[in-house]
Amino acid sequence: MSKVEIRAPMPGVFYRKPSPDSPPFKADGEDVASGDAVGLIEVMKSFHEVTASVSGRSIHFLLDDAEAVMAGQVIAELEG
Repeated sequence: MSKVEIRAPMPGVFYRKPSPDSPPFKADGEDVASGDAVGLIEVMKSFHEVTASVSGRSIHFLLDDAEAVMAGQVIAELEG
């Protein structure tokens, strides 16, 4: 089974939840459909949704909530 990577489209701060009191978009081990939101990246007080471009199983996040991310950095991996 191949691994599919979800990469950050821009630098900023990666958030796994839409708000501090909300559950995460996806928990480790969940399946992901193409177009599903997996997180947000904040850049200068502007939030940009990060979506999966492919479907996959058992998402594994490589970043914690509120962790700095660089453009092109791998955010999560899926089993494709």
